[in-house]
Order: sequence, then structure tokens, then C-alpha cells
Amino acid sequence: MTSLAHEYDCLLIDLDGTVFRGARPTTGAVQTLDEVRSRKLYVTNNASRSADEVASHLRDLGFSATGDDVVTSAQSAAHLLASLLAADSPVLIVGTEALADEVAAVGLRPVRRCDDGPVAVVQGLSTAICWQDLAEAALAIRGGALWVAANVDPTLPTERGLLPGNGSMVAALRAATGAEPKVAGKPAPRLLTDAVAKGDFRAPLVIGDRLDTDIEGANAAKLPSLMVLTGVSTALDAVYAKPVHRPTYIGADLRSLHAAGEQLAVGPQPGWRVEVGAGAITVSGTGSDDGDGLSIVRAVASAVWNSDGPPPRIEAADDRARDALRRWSLVHTD
Repeated sequence: MTSLAHEYDCLLIDLDGTVFRGARPTTGAVQTLDEVRSRKLYVTNNASRSADEVASHLRDLGFSATGDDVVTSAQSAAHLLASLLAADSPVLIVGTEALADEVAAVGLRPVRRCDDGPVAVVQGLSTAICWQDLAEAALAIRGGALWVAANVDPTLPTERGLLPGNGSMVAALRAATGAEPKVAGKPAPRLLTDAVAKGDFRAPLVIGDRLDTDIEGANAAKLPSLMVLTGVSTALDAVYAKPVHRPTYIGADLRSLHAAGEQLAVGPQPGWRVEVGAGAITVSGTGSDDGDGLSIVRAVASAVWNSDGPPPRIEAADDRARDALRRWSLVHTD
């Protein structure tokens, strides 16, 4: 049986929450990605570091990677700006020097103050951003400058938990200006299409942990996707996901790449009977299971996605189904 990784010749892999959480690789990530022979491109919404810095961090964690294996939202934001502005246009940087370097690399002029006459503002994650940075950006945006956000992730997964992401800072500027930025990173398709353009790939697969960025971005780019449960979005989120957030496959972590695609695909499962009724779906076990524990999630998600009307309740018809649903917090207990 062919593994999912062998079905696709390019894996577009999210980093934060998918490959690692802060300074810790996710379960099985290092070994799995070392074994997978498909082209691996690490596609990150995090604009705080250069591609070379990201690759260095990956190597420190035990992964094999070079800067050419990394595509960042800072790069895509810079390319977006270059497509809209004249050469040498001043661009106000709200972010790290890595973001400023990407802007300079496409022939634009990074500045840090509104008094420098920026015609655009580009905003990316930086842990050093302060009120003054946002104030300069607000003045420029209110003055008519184009506003590009590298990404709008509200949170950043770390080993300590979820911390404020670039989207939280974007929200502050949105509130201060009433403006809406153009977005380069996921869920906009540009970051993923920029990554695919790095090679002549027949079948790319997007892999990520967030339904509202990785999976929505994959759908926007018309690419299949694997959701892994190592970061932000949960099994319950997947079950009740709106259409733009629905993944092709669901796996526990990157080790799922060794499983067959038909096993991971959202759809009816041989181990479960799912019956759709008025306002509820009822799940019962049939005595067989694929062994990874997530087959019930895929079966229930398929039933919910194909149901009519308001999102149905999920109910268990037997103890086996109840235990499996509780494992993923899917069963109603009220």
C-alpha cells in the first residue's frame, strides 16, 4: 500500500505547531522527514527570521535543511510589494531586520519612520515591536500608504503555549486605522504558490496544524492538505470546520505521512457506522479499526460536512464509540 508521502512529490510543510513548537520538534517529526524522499519545502507564516536562519534552527533541532528549502511570508510579502510599487519606493518596516532585508532584496527601500515618506507599510512578527512602531505605521497608513501584512495569525505556538502572533499586532493597527491589509501569508494563496514555483512539481501537498491558515490557504491555492493535531486546531475544530477550512486528510502528527492516503482521508471508515438523524449523528462501532485512533474523527467529520442544516450533535450508540469520541472531545456530555 502506497504511503501518503509517496503519493505527492512535494510537501509544503508548515513549521510552528507542525514541525516544532518553539525549541522542541513535534512527535516523530525528525525521523519521519528524514525518511521521506519527496521534496520538502518548509513554508512558514513567521516573518521574523530569514530563510537561512529558519534552516539553521531546523538543523539545530535535528532536521536536514538549507535556506533554499525554506519559503517565508517575509519573502512573499516583499514580492507582493515589488509587484505593486516602483523600484526604490520607501517601505515602512514593522518587524525584524530579516523582513527589511527581504524588502531591500526586491529593490525597495526599507525605512522605519513615517517622516521618511513611505508609500507602503509591511508588517511581520517581531518580539521587539512596541507602541512607537505601531504609531509610525498608523500614521503612514492613515496618510494613504499601502499596507501589507506578512500574515494574520493571531497566535504563535511555542513550548510554553500560545503566545501573541502577528495577527494580534495587525488587529491593533486595524483598530487604529480602520484599514485592512493585503495579506501575503496563509490563508492567502500567495505564499503557497510562491513555494510551488520553486520547482516543476506534479502533486504538491500542504501540511499544517491550523485550519484557518494552513488548510484555508491550501484550499485557496486549490491544493490537497493534511491537518496534523500537534498545534492549534483540534479534532473538534476539524469536525465542525466550515468548507474553506476542511482538510483532505487528518493525521495525529507527521508520522501520518507513512500511512496510506486512503486511510487518512476524511470519509466513511470501516470501523464505524455513522447515522445521520434530525439534529444529531449517532456513531456505533462495527468491531474493526484502522489502529491510529483517528478513524472516528474522519468518519464523523465526513458525516457532519455532508449534513444539512445547523451543525448536528454527536452521540454515541455504544461504549466503544463513546470512549473513542471522548478521546477527541467529540461527544456531547450535557
